Amino acid sequence: MDILTELTGKISGFLWNNGVTMIILVGTGLYLTFRLRFVQFTGFTHSIRLIRGVYHHRNDPGEVSHFQALSTALSATVGTGNIAGVATAISLGGPGALFWMWVTAFVGMATKFTESTLALKFREIDDKGEVAGGPMYTLLHGLKMKRTAMIFASFALIASFGIGNLVQANSVVDGLAFIWPQVREQGWIICVLMSIMVGLVILGGVKRIGKVASLLVPFMAIVYIFAALIVLFINLKDIPAAFETIFNSALNVSALGAAAVGEAIRWGVARGLFSNEAGLGSSPMAHAAAKTEIPVREGLVAMMEPFVDTLVICTMTGLVIVISGAYITADEHTMGAALTAYAFSQSIGDGGAMIVGFGLVLFAYSTMIAWSYYGDRCAKYLFGEVAVLPYRVIYTGLIVIGAAVPLKLVWNIADITTILMALPNLLAVFLLAGLVTRMKNDYFKTLKQEKNNE
Repeated sequence: MDILTELTGKISGFLWNNGVTMIILVGTGLYLTFRLRFVQFTGFTHSIRLIRGVYHHRNDPGEVSHFQALSTALSATVGTGNIAGVATAISLGGPGALFWMWVTAFVGMATKFTESTLALKFREIDDKGEVAGGPMYTLLHGLKMKRTAMIFASFALIASFGIGNLVQANSVVDGLAFIWPQVREQGWIICVLMSIMVGLVILGGVKRIGKVASLLVPFMAIVYIFAALIVLFINLKDIPAAFETIFNSALNVSALGAAAVGEAIRWGVARGLFSNEAGLGSSPMAHAAAKTEIPVREGLVAMMEPFVDTLVICTMTGLVIVISGAYITADEHTMGAALTAYAFSQSIGDGGAMIVGFGLVLFAYSTMIAWSYYGDRCAKYLFGEVAVLPYRVIYTGLIVIGAAVPLKLVWNIADITTILMALPNLLAVFLLAGLVTRMKNDYFKTLKQEKNNE
């Protein structure tokens, strides 16, 4: 196991610790931001109106509402990355990693808009009304790249087992073990319980996933944010200094050295992408199921994911860790979810650690059910409808072994599969950016004309 951890660590380091990868990931989002004329700002208020259901039509093709599609996608993005991922980024890259997570999220909003608009444009709807969409269909129908589409689907299928369940199960056990050390030896029991709970939902398909997610996501996000706000209120006077530390660690090359700033960029971008999944190509599969005939509308809804996930929730986690100084005072073995639990406990005692522990369970659970849908869409694309049920059974079963896999190995696998599935998706996004720009311009032009005619 140690050899495998070392090998995957080298591969992960090669893929992530180079300028080319950073330019591709952040550069694509930056390019789209300018190409779409800062849609993050111009489409923000309209996106909120769409999520509220102002433009919802019951008879539109699709399986779930805008809000349910967003909730399903957020179920995947609002996960252990918000608790364990932020902590890992700060412990390995310093406080400046949080700044680069913000950068990744901001430009990622444009990427998310583009990839989800394309997913609606090129989705397939069968005779039963069931939807199949995502980057593989964009590559297939939009660019006629059948082999590249299969490459994406293959890596996304593999990633669903790493990101979707092994990382989640492992982080839950890691976080709960900080509160109750005896959990470490009995972690498999927790994983069995989570496996059963996941199975009960995912066997019902995207409609059941959407219903559960639309109830679970708002509840868990509000509880976690409220707890973080309590910690920040207690340490109100330290917030300006925390921001100064974050910006200094992210940008001050002369004081910290290029290597330190480079590590902040590496871990910030890597964990930012893992958390909000912008450019990864996963969440477009959920958004493709939305009930709408206008692709741009769902693209605007999808754009809110990085905002909620990273600019709100990850920021809360990061500020708590920086203000508490947990990344400095914790011992070297306290990483990931355990570091976040430690940071909360520094301000509000054992109750803070328990909130993190139970929040982690809910976050991980929601991610598991959402990623199961992504995986079964890929299984269907590669092998047909007959592969969907066996995939769901295997997916549910693998949750049980999550507690036994070393944390570092799990994250290495997640990082490798993340970048390998992102590259084909980003290729499609880049090549079809012109189409999306025209669609966006036409949509807002029509919207303006409708308002003028009222």
